[in-house]
Amino acid sequence: MQTVILAIHLILAVAMIGVILIQKSEGGGLGMSGGGGMSGFMTGRSTHNLLTRTTAILAAAFFATSIGLAIMAGTQRAPRSIIEQTQPATPSAPAEPAAPSVPLTK
Repeated sequence: MQTVILAIHLILAVAMIGVILIQKSEGGGLGMSGGGGMSGFMTGRSTHNLLTRTTAILAAAFFATSIGLAIMAGTQRAPRSIIEQTQPATPSAPAEPAAPSVPLTK
């Protein structure tokens, strides 16, 4: 289930990037050339409205899949306690001091 939602999430992200890049910005950017007068399929205003609505719908779906993925990730992890995870330490024999390599002389 999580894999399906993740795939949908990635498709939404790519589609949203594409729709945003198609929109005409104030500086021109990668926007569609909206010229042609009334002979075109869609006028400039209707194209703008369509792209704005599409962006809003894709953004809402993107947020929904983001929240869904976050909830799934949170519910799949079982709560753990650090105290319960630690193993009781077994006492070991004290370490023997190392013998000096050079005999001490006075």
